[in-house]
Amino acid sequence: MTVESTLTRKNTQMKPSERIKPISYVESHVSEVVGSLSEMGEPFIITQKGVAKAVLLDYDSYERSRETLILLKILALGNKQIEEGNVVAADQAINLIRKRGETA
Repeated sequence: MTVESTLTRKNTQMKPSERIKPISYVESHVSEVVGSLSEMGEPFIITQKGVAKAVLLDYDSYERSRETLILLKILALGNKQIEEGNVVAADQAINLIRKRGETA
């Protein structure tokens, strides 16, 4: 299978083994790899001396991952506050918000 056909198969998922590449491969095929990232939307795992060292993904996937991580952190914080009893009844919270709006 050629580099071109491996990296540019439209509308098909690459096998996980095809997404693991040595750094030397990435260095010599940068353009094709970057093109494949946006087209396929799947990350590449970059190895060095046979050990996974980095993950290369397209910018949109990176942004989605960051947004997801932020939401998960907010959720975890909310759960922690609930466990610690730092909660207010919904009607109290609404009243507090309304009072803040009146004074602003």
